[in-house]
Amino acid sequence: MQNVRVKELMVPLSNYATVDENALMVEAVLALEQSRERFDHKKLKHRAIIVTDSYKRVVGKIGYLDFLQSLEPKYSEIEEIEHLGSAFTVDFLRSQLEKYSLWQKPLNDLCGKAANCQVREFMHIPADAEYIGTDATLDQAIHQLILTRVQSLLVKEEQDVVGVLRLSDVVETLFEMIKDCKIDK
Repeated sequence: MQNVRVKELMVPLSNYATVDENALMVEAVLALEQSRERFDHKKLKHRAIIVTDSYKRVVGKIGYLDFLQSLEPKYSEIEEIEHLGSAFTVDFLRSQLEKYSLWQKPLNDLCGKAANCQVREFMHIPADAEYIGTDATLDQAIHQLILTRVQSLLVKEEQDVVGVLRLSDVVETLFEMIKDCKIDK
């Protein structure tokens, strides 16, 4: 794994769905759909959208959970939302629905939300640990993915983001390596 480099596994930014931070939710959905049509059908489909600023610099990303959370703005009132799922009981999670009056009108105004919600309002702003260099090894990438618990890392060459290293591509590469192993029985 020391010989495999991130740049060999990453999806180039040019192949990824990207939208400007001022784009509307519906534009992000359409960008994701268009990138999926262009992408290699032998690989798993993209499940995230990269957000750029007016200078085309990457400033965020939108994953499925970010999208779902955007449909119910009251989630922003819950502190430490990233840690709720693994730390609490089902009863506690249900109590949060009541306490914050979540999903009272869950999807009634989906079209209105898509038309009026800008992606910068719900995009995930990556932490420093969510970036990795093009020359990093597969070992380093696996370590970073495990510790950050993210689905992808933004790949940098010097100061510019040039691609996305997806957890799915890393795992598929490992599956291929395992299948190529000679196992003595």
